[in-house]
Amino acid sequence: MSRGRRYSGEKKLNLKKVFAVIITIIVIIMFVIGIKKLLSTDKKEKISNESYYASFEDNKYGVINSKGENVIEPSYQELITIPNKNKDVFLCVYNVDYTNGKYKTKALNSKNEEIYSQYENIEVIENYDTNNNIKYNSNVLKVQKDNKYGLINLDGKEILPCEYDEISALIGNENSIKIIKDGKVGIVDNNGKKVVDAKYKDIKKLSDDYKNGYIVENDNNLYGTVDCANNSILESKYTEIKPVYENGMYIVKGTNGYNVVDKAGNIITKKEYENITDIKNSQIIVVENKKYGVINTNGEQIIPCNYDELKFINNENYIVKQNNKYGIIDINNKNILENKYNTINYIKNADLIEVSEDGINSDILNNKLEKKLTGIISEINIEKGYFKIRIGNEYKYYNFKFEEKLYKDINSNNTLFLDKKDGKYGFVDISGNVVVDYIYDDATEQNNLGFSAVSKDGKWGSIDKNGKVVATVENDLSENSTIDFIGKWHLMKDSNLNCYTK
Repeated sequence: MSRGRRYSGEKKLNLKKVFAVIITIIVIIMFVIGIKKLLSTDKKEKISNESYYASFEDNKYGVINSKGENVIEPSYQELITIPNKNKDVFLCVYNVDYTNGKYKTKALNSKNEEIYSQYENIEVIENYDTNNNIKYNSNVLKVQKDNKYGLINLDGKEILPCEYDEISALIGNENSIKIIKDGKVGIVDNNGKKVVDAKYKDIKKLSDDYKNGYIVENDNNLYGTVDCANNSILESKYTEIKPVYENGMYIVKGTNGYNVVDKAGNIITKKEYENITDIKNSQIIVVENKKYGVINTNGEQIIPCNYDELKFINNENYIVKQNNKYGIIDINNKNILENKYNTINYIKNADLIEVSEDGINSDILNNKLEKKLTGIISEINIEKGYFKIRIGNEYKYYNFKFEEKLYKDINSNNTLFLDKKDGKYGFVDISGNVVVDYIYDDATEQNNLGFSAVSKDGKWGSIDKNGKVVATVENDLSENSTIDFIGKWHLMKDSNLNCYTK
């Protein structure tokens, strides 16, 4: 009996084990299927991810997608604004009264449906990049209701209620939006979160990085600083604070000139200067008698004030100007690059120096001031780590170590690559097989949408990623600064508009 009971228990135990194994297998299978679906979905979403661009035809504006297809037919008097090219939110101006400067706005999606119609007005928030080109906040929209302003995200969610007198970008900062209420200015971020209380006469950027804080102005026209946690740093007692911040140091203007102070307001410089233009680590560029020099944080003169211009390259070297020519000196005021150049440009992110004697052709130097190349830099891609340079009549690609690279090595995801033979251009695949014969006088590499511009007899057209002609070679683009196509549409003369036409 006991043996039988033991056997029965063992049988039950084995059945439990089998059942547990089966359940485990099912869970694993479901998990694998789920992962596959997820990967498949991500892949589909990636493939189907669309982008949008403003279009212009027959004196009207519309929207096209990345295939060159009309999404919004050209039917508007004014350029349609697209805050984020990967989001189907298009801001249209209509019923324009040019005499009185009145108009209405609305937002449309890719189905030409009106969205966010509960608001009286919908606008982008305009800012500017480092080259002073206009750019839009790609995260939020400014909306109006009952003559007050608020913020929504691009999904239409209200992130700041419509209770403000004005809303605008803090020029030069990516994640800072100025709000005005009852005549007082504050700051919110791109999520509508309060950063600085609305209690100041004005707020300006302190540096390019909003995390360093802000310059604030009080009702007495005096300036101080606050951090991005709304804490007061410098008391509002200065007639000017420059938008320069370095290691807890600020350039401020007192009664008789400029000083550098620390976060506690302690004066670092031993005297006031005619001007102070920049700080880097322990070095401060100062101006006396309209001449530039450098002091350290102890107030000691490092470089005498003998130069018409002076700019930092790094901790050891400076670009200087004397007698209308540029050169480079080291921290000991020793000339290490002769003052003979019309221009010297330090490309910080690439750590390259571009110098030119004639203002046209440039010598490209490394950070040791060794000449590596001579030509004209036409593109610098920090993200992919290369620059494009025209040497003679040929374009070549180099990484920041001055190692020559093939275009296909840099952009391996492209399907076609520009090639030249017997003075004519064609296209090959990544293996070097000819896909488009060498029949063109000029051409461009494939853009990020898969289109290449091709030219014959001074006229331009385009081919797609498979080498098929999509825009006949008949467009006169001689006045265009940039040649670019999306299907049959080419970039307009004013490339800053980012608008395409036929």
